[in-house]
Amino acid sequence: MRAVLLSLVVLLGNLATVHDGRVAAAVGPVHGGLYLAVVLGLVLREGTPARARLLGLVPGAGGLLAVRAIGLRPRQERSRAVDSER
Repeated sequence: MRAVLLSLVVLLGNLATVHDGRVAAAVGPVHGGLYLAVVLGLVLREGTPARARLLGLVPGAGGLLAVRAIGLRPRQERSRAVDSER
């Protein structure tokens, strides 16, 4: 989900600075594919609340907002929790 946000930052940075069509041509489809993967993942995941599915549609940070709404923890926090339990 952070990849969607990163690709959006690259696209907007390109638009604000050099506006190179090659960057947009390379990163644009990647961004679109990542965005669709996040939305489809939320739709197909069993038990996902409607609010989280709708948040997933928000461009840019929707995936991160949806993860918060579902209550999942990022990998780094999960690994810290496992380490602290040992």
